[in-house]
Amino acid sequence: MVGLKPPEVPPTAAMKFVSAGMAGCIADLCTFPLDTAKVRLQIQGEVRIPRTISSVEYRGVLGTLSTMVRMEGARSLYSGLVAGLQRQMSFASIRIGLYDSVKQLYSPKGTENTGMATRLLAGCTTGAVAVACAQPTDVVKVRFQASGALPDSARRYSGTVDAYRTIAREEGIRGLWRGTLPNIARNAIINCGELVTYDLLKDALLRAQLMTDNAPCHFVAAFGAGFCATVVASPVDVVKTRYMNASPGQYRNALSCLLALLMQDGPAGLYKGFVPSFLRLGSWNVVMFVSYEQLQRAMALARPA
Repeated sequence: MVGLKPPEVPPTAAMKFVSAGMAGCIADLCTFPLDTAKVRLQIQGEVRIPRTISSVEYRGVLGTLSTMVRMEGARSLYSGLVAGLQRQMSFASIRIGLYDSVKQLYSPKGTENTGMATRLLAGCTTGAVAVACAQPTDVVKVRFQASGALPDSARRYSGTVDAYRTIAREEGIRGLWRGTLPNIARNAIINCGELVTYDLLKDALLRAQLMTDNAPCHFVAAFGAGFCATVVASPVDVVKTRYMNASPGQYRNALSCLLALLMQDGPAGLYKGFVPSFLRLGSWNVVMFVSYEQLQRAMALARPA
């Protein structure tokens, strides 16, 4: 047996909530450079207002990471990490930690097998609620990741707290929720791609008795969930990243951002940064789900009898 065994008494909703937030932070610490590389590749070539000329060109995942280290130093790989961890403590806790509770809420009483529609509805619900609560942290994270390529004199914010204050002052409170609709669409899709796929794959592996409920099973299910989530969510993710990072007035709304992207790069632009997206989401899912399963089991086993 690998890892902690499933406890006799299942973890409570509170344990799952806390475990999901902690697991999300662990996954972010491990995969944040890949997320930063993804953001840089997604915004590369974007027409800026005002227009700027940049000599830095990113090529591929490893090329982007090496260029960032060479031009900006190793610390640039973790630019925006504080906002990223703040995001996970609220975002992952809600969308992942509350998934089972919401799934049970939508399931008819006495039902043993949860249907696909119920799983999808639960994933969409927790994903949307999580975005509504954690959107400001996502906006700040993306802007820090994108601004690392700029010289110090051109950077908009001196720190995480300053970013929240400056955005609220210059763009209003609505600025902190910039890109909420595309982010809700993205995370509803990702939540279904991740959680529902993980849920189904894990159930299938256990029902077929191909694997037992331990870390290898969680690893396989999480890897599949990461790939599915990347394929279906990449187009929305690119639009979300560009819209969040946009200067005030650059795009009227998320739709105009999408149209500008299609006119400039064509349909292929919707999958900019796909490889780092998959590397990041795949590895993030593996670390997060394995950590999540172990953390909630540890909390349940440590619970007083």
